[in-house]
Amino acid sequence: MAQVQPALGFVNPPNYVFPHHRLSRVLRDPQKTPIVLVACGSFSPVTYLHLRMFEMAKDYVRQNTEFEIVGGYLSPVSDMYKKPGLLSAQHRIAMCSLAAEDTSSWLMIDSWEAVQTYQRTAVVLDHFDHEINTVLGGVQTEDGEQRNVRVMLLAGSDLIGTMTEPGVWSYQDLDHILGRYGCLIVERAGSDMDQATDSLARWRHNIYLISQLIQNDVSSTKVRLFIRRGLSVRYLLPTPVVDYIEQHGLYQEDSASASSPTIGEKGKERDQVGGSKEICT
Repeated sequence: MAQVQPALGFVNPPNYVFPHHRLSRVLRDPQKTPIVLVACGSFSPVTYLHLRMFEMAKDYVRQNTEFEIVGGYLSPVSDMYKKPGLLSAQHRIAMCSLAAEDTSSWLMIDSWEAVQTYQRTAVVLDHFDHEINTVLGGVQTEDGEQRNVRVMLLAGSDLIGTMTEPGVWSYQDLDHILGRYGCLIVERAGSDMDQATDSLARWRHNIYLISQLIQNDVSSTKVRLFIRRGLSVRYLLPTPVVDYIEQHGLYQEDSASASSPTIGEKGKERDQVGGSKEICT
């Protein structure tokens, strides 16, 4: 299959350091394939549903696959993706970092995508592959055998629907993301995952569907609306994120006048990567 060639010699932003303080460097079970989960999206703001997706994926992987998760990353989209409700990368990175540090022992925030020009998802995944396997050298078994880590996209089920829409994703990028890396898709209420995956049968072996046993429709869009109306959003977001929003007076004004996303991959893919607009805006 034709695949997008990974960029050679990634150029990192000034003072950028790839976070790996919570990356497990030793594989517990040498019979399993080490994987890292990457969720891309706006995270404006990050909600408990964003974090819950990682836990659902963790349960699924443990019970249904021969993978072993060695790390998880949230990758906020760049400021160059101008859309309503999108705060500056500085605020979004800070809120994601507060959420991960407060609620998890294995999630990390990577700012590489957020602090530069718009990057396609295929390129973002190549970045993680480069940093983890080329720069860090992957992981090791307890016997010292080096293993490459497989990078996988984590997203909501609305993503699958956009992948079948003409003009949203290029075939080359789909082949790169689903063929080279693969993805774990968390069920979203109202989405027909089976029908959507039928159109992606070529890559079905690399698409893992995760049922959401407790329905949760918390969205960043609804959170922003609540804040503008003066309603409480506590227990919808991690407490440090709520405190940060209040401290900085965020989301007090309607941002509907902000530039809308462009039609095409840049306009729809990035909303959908972490799920639907209702999940990741």
